[in-house]
Amino acid sequence: MLKTDPVIVDYNAMTPYGEGIDVCWRGLMNNRTSITDIERFDAGHFISNKAATIKTVTFGNEKSLVWQMLERLKKNINNEIPQDADLLLASLNGEIEFIERELLTDNDCSQESRLDLLLAKTQDLFRLKGTGMVISAACASSSIAIAKAASMITSGQSSCVLVLACDCVSEFIISGFSALMALDKHCARPFDIKRAGLNIGEAAGYLLMMSQERAEKEGRKTAGKVRGWGMSCDANHMTGPSTDGEGLFLAIKQALDRGGVPSEKIRSICAHGTGTVYNDAMEITAYKRIFSERVCPTYSIKGGIGHTMGAAGLMDILVVLETIKNAVLPPTVGVKEIAKEAVGWVKKKKVCLHNDVVLSTNSGFGGINSALIIETCT
Repeated sequence: MLKTDPVIVDYNAMTPYGEGIDVCWRGLMNNRTSITDIERFDAGHFISNKAATIKTVTFGNEKSLVWQMLERLKKNINNEIPQDADLLLASLNGEIEFIERELLTDNDCSQESRLDLLLAKTQDLFRLKGTGMVISAACASSSIAIAKAASMITSGQSSCVLVLACDCVSEFIISGFSALMALDKHCARPFDIKRAGLNIGEAAGYLLMMSQERAEKEGRKTAGKVRGWGMSCDANHMTGPSTDGEGLFLAIKQALDRGGVPSEKIRSICAHGTGTVYNDAMEITAYKRIFSERVCPTYSIKGGIGHTMGAAGLMDILVVLETIKNAVLPPTVGVKEIAKEAVGWVKKKKVCLHNDVVLSTNSGFGGINSALIIETCT
């Protein structure tokens, strides 16, 4: 019988902390935010001028921010990616600057922002001969891409899938969230009693997944396996989540059931934790329904790297893999006074914990929810 368990054999990222997931991990563990004043465009007329940007990519360059990030990411690939790997590209906005340029300069270039073109360019950049697919599902894009990759492997559709995720900070995106009054004027404070909104961040990252059989055949080291996954849509509102947490609850339950994992086996939770009033409260409500009377250590990374939109789910999983490797949870950067409903769940300091089964959740506009369960490989 083929060993089709989906195992993670390689991963890395570039974030506002710098190049490499190790740099990001150190920033989070030091309880340091990368959210600063926006310098790449005038943000003085928005409700917040704060975001988490990568300083080594250049705004206004002939190449888009996302493309610069992907080129740098390719240079930080740890191990060879097989040319027959299938590609899942997750992004909310892609090369959004091309639309901005047409609006501001009358330069006819908006068509260059198409995600299918970005997919084709990315396949060429990474020299991939397998199939390609774009997954753009709001802020759950890359977690859904990871679930799709796991499904492709368990079904035998593929033996090797590269999940890439990328999104950037642009004036267009900041203006949209400013119009929604969803930005924190200072720095995001997930699960804080005075949380006031999110800050946009940018990142590019990858995760290489293989069937266990192929990983063993190629002598690949495994960082973890995707044990279960679930998705739902509560269809509550265009932007606001259902306050009862029903949609997220269903996604988590689906992930537990698919993976055959009892809730008591979950050791920690990497939450979506945007810092908005309704999202954070909704998540805790859903977690309490799943875990009943048991408190499960929970954290969010968005006070550190901002909300990286379509890349958020993948960034969460990369940090989850670091928590498994280091047996410690990072503090929730930005939190000062934990909200009443999150007391006991969220910590302001790092927590030493053996993480063998971890839950990660993401939610997005339109009521979309996703849940992933990551397990250590024995």
